[in-house]
Amino acid sequence: MKRTAKLLAITAAIALAFSANAQKKEIGGQNYISTAMPIIMVSPDATASGMGDVGVASKPDANSQHWNNAKLAFVEDKGGFAMTYTPWLRKLGVGDMNLLYLGGYYSVNNRSTIGGSVTYYSVGDVNFTSEEGQDLGTYNPNEFTIDLSYSMKLTDQIALGASGRYLRSDLTQGQDVGTTSTRAGNAIAADIGLYYQDKLSATPSMPGELALGLFISNLGSKISYSDDDNEKDFLPANLRLGGRYTLNLDDYNQFSMLLDFNKLLVPTPPVYDEDGNIIAGKNDRAEDISVMQGVFQSFYDAPNGFKEELQEIQISVGAEYWYSQLFAVRAGYFYEHKNKGGRQYITFGGGIRYNMFTFDLSYLLALSKTQNPLANTIRISLGMNFGKPEKSKLAN
Repeated sequence: MKRTAKLLAITAAIALAFSANAQKKEIGGQNYISTAMPIIMVSPDATASGMGDVGVASKPDANSQHWNNAKLAFVEDKGGFAMTYTPWLRKLGVGDMNLLYLGGYYSVNNRSTIGGSVTYYSVGDVNFTSEEGQDLGTYNPNEFTIDLSYSMKLTDQIALGASGRYLRSDLTQGQDVGTTSTRAGNAIAADIGLYYQDKLSATPSMPGELALGLFISNLGSKISYSDDDNEKDFLPANLRLGGRYTLNLDDYNQFSMLLDFNKLLVPTPPVYDEDGNIIAGKNDRAEDISVMQGVFQSFYDAPNGFKEELQEIQISVGAEYWYSQLFAVRAGYFYEHKNKGGRQYITFGGGIRYNMFTFDLSYLLALSKTQNPLANTIRISLGMNFGKPEKSKLAN
């Protein structure tokens, strides 16, 4: 099967932006970590993406399903939803690729909230041809996930969340790749989150709020795109840890600072000699090790030791300013080590809140040479919250 230049560009962009394996690895050099469906790690909403992709301890909202499901227990309205449209590869002139996201929640009672989300990634129309140039038809490769979650307050300051997820990846539409027959990949996964939120005032006249979050996502089955059991890939299991401090300067001005740390819970590729023997690191083949073994191994298997393990931590820093809870301005910075993908970018964003409606947008400006499919892209989110706030929730 021969794919069009568009699909090749798509594959290359995803590989570069989300850490595909390098063909040659050297101890101390570039050593990217590869997973299936890296698209599910992309920030799906314009609020977090305007702050450098921080979100594990940001203000609870309809997008919390992606960042930390435990936050949903602290939402201040009875229910709500948000949807986001993200253009893809606009910088390369590709016009029909996009990422769509819909998230929502409903407060069952004072302590329990259920949530759900759908993520859909469309590659657009792609014409498939055989090696001989025979037209095999036009298809629409795509990936999507469906999530359901439950979040519950353990105390007035701490909440626990759990999610289940179904994932489907169909990028070849069942076409043969060389001599290999392909099919859509299917998987299931789970998330678990922990969230802490409490008042912490800087001065008596400036009330504040401290929030901390921990989120482990995409722990689940391996995924395969063929009937060959020896061809499997890990999902992008991930550990996210971070915090937020919000300061109410006066009755009209509110300012928040946020910080997130991320690490993939996936084995690091080892270094091989010319005969294919591992000379540094450990076996990372999804066919040979279990998901949980891969999670624990991800903390100590880097070929260059602890130094390289630290390089695998991604850092996001963000800030948000609200005036009278009507207008918001946001900015952020994302850092990834050059040996682990090298993505570095700054983001800007803003928001408007009017009655039950919200409108947010964000813009990403790449700072590194690494190809970023979202460079110079404006993302737009629309949301609606309904129902009067629960007094017991606002009391926190």
